[in-house]
Amino acid sequence: MSLQINGVNVAIGPVLAPEDKAAGAYDPLNPSTKVITKGHRRTEKSRPFDSDVTFEKDVPLPMRDGVKIYCDIFRPVTDGKTPAIIIWSPYGKTGNGPHGLDMIPGRFGVPNDQVSGYEKFEGLDPAVWPARGYAIVNVDLRGSWDSEGIVPWLGEQDGKDGYDAIEYIAKLDWCSGKVATAGNSWLAMSQWHIAAQQPPHLAAIAPWEGAADFYRDTLCRGGIEYPYDTMWKLLENLMIGRTGAESVITMLKKYPLYNEYWEDKRVKLEKIKAPAYILASYSSSLHTTGSIRAYNELGSRDKWLRIHARQEWSDLYSPESVEDLSKFFDYYLKGINNDWTKTVPVRASILGFNKASSDEFGSITQVLYYQRNEKLSESPITENGSESYNAEFVPKQPEGDEEEIIFRYKFLKPTWLHGYSHLVLHVANDSHDDIDVFVQIKKLDSSGKQLVNMNVPLDKLIPPANDVSEVHNSCFLKYTGPTGSLRASHAISKVTPKPGNLTGDWPEYTHETRKPIPAGTITRLEIPIWPTAINFDAGESLAVKVSGHYMSYMEFDVLYGTSHKNKGRHTVHFGGKYDSHLVVPLMDPVSQ
Repeated sequence: MSLQINGVNVAIGPVLAPEDKAAGAYDPLNPSTKVITKGHRRTEKSRPFDSDVTFEKDVPLPMRDGVKIYCDIFRPVTDGKTPAIIIWSPYGKTGNGPHGLDMIPGRFGVPNDQVSGYEKFEGLDPAVWPARGYAIVNVDLRGSWDSEGIVPWLGEQDGKDGYDAIEYIAKLDWCSGKVATAGNSWLAMSQWHIAAQQPPHLAAIAPWEGAADFYRDTLCRGGIEYPYDTMWKLLENLMIGRTGAESVITMLKKYPLYNEYWEDKRVKLEKIKAPAYILASYSSSLHTTGSIRAYNELGSRDKWLRIHARQEWSDLYSPESVEDLSKFFDYYLKGINNDWTKTVPVRASILGFNKASSDEFGSITQVLYYQRNEKLSESPITENGSESYNAEFVPKQPEGDEEEIIFRYKFLKPTWLHGYSHLVLHVANDSHDDIDVFVQIKKLDSSGKQLVNMNVPLDKLIPPANDVSEVHNSCFLKYTGPTGSLRASHAISKVTPKPGNLTGDWPEYTHETRKPIPAGTITRLEIPIWPTAINFDAGESLAVKVSGHYMSYMEFDVLYGTSHKNKGRHTVHFGGKYDSHLVVPLMDPVSQ
């Protein structure tokens, strides 16, 4: 097997055979057609079908290079023409695979009877959408499961394959010629690449929570591999197929700097012209910045962004979200003259942590300077100060403040933090030629206790919980605040913001070049912190933490404690000539 992308030889990794026990459930290749009757349940606990559905299993889709990929089609039992919604990923097309809502306790707040079990992981439910007049097309992308070829990790190949699939589906005798795409995470990221190819029959896209620049947004944030590569490494080890898959983890080890290979995985957002309903959440450790930036840079004139306060799958299958997405698709795929276009272009939630979330937004910029006694102040100090931490320490869980430095700012009146923050630090390492710095903004109550925002309300978990301490420590369920990171040797590649940039002076980097940082050298870093929206009451505090390790919960327990590259002891300098400070978008909610 050999593969080249943009002139770069690509490492091909092994895949699990579909029949392998580690691959989870597998329904063998068996092209067939049957009718699933209204009320049918896959299991006693599953959601019943809302209508009769024609189920076409293992339908081949021809690609331009002769490769065949397979899909399952669920469409209404009707003589009329039906619009189609394509769900695209390597995760198994109809309830197959090792991924599912039972991965962690609590089922992400999605009861068994809310989904049918026929849905593709992170995709729309075929028990629901045919009753609303849509065909659901669950596709096993190239190389996955029984589809032919080598599994691509996003990029132009995925986009071209999606183009071919859309154009083929649009011309089937049952299809109206209107095709859309939908789904979360990988299913969203692939939509960007497909839409950038501009398939003529693509009527709308619904990329819900998906990074748009795979290297910078999620795999190697701030130029740092760990811990961001751990989740993707886990997924790479669970790729299922017959041939092989791109090994992005091997490629990251070989090409830690951004190059032509990684450029293939950056979406050309300006080429996307299809109407788009984009979803984001602040709590995602994978997609927040990519989703929001995609909205800002999308070439489509018709685009909407909703930033919600829930875990993404809890939101995806909620009745409210189904109704909202249905209205969007009804307008663009069926031509129904509803009031969708009057929908506010940007809807954003304010996270309450210890209070209910709300749906208001707006911001101004405030600079908070580092002070002595672990304080942040609106005014700089003239005398120099410093704090240090052991950069080699890696916690098994992000509990406590071990080997972290923290600075606090207490609010005297109700305040919202909303938008993009960044931290300017003067930092040195005593024994190594590089510095990986991790930062996080947290919310403290009036007693100084660090608070946690539940992405799924306690009473919506399965079974319900009485207290945050009873809930599994996963970033899927618990959000402790926005994070940022930067490898100091990559600071040389800082990008000059474009005029009219909607993120203001938020720092971004190409990560194409590096410059070693000699031990003992005090270096000025501008560290981007992911956007957020947090509600503070008078007496509550904002805290910014700095360390040599990631400070949020990981997705799964197995991902904790992995080694990283930091060595030595880092010292942060502030005061006097060292203008270490936090730039945060703060506002008075009363003014809105």
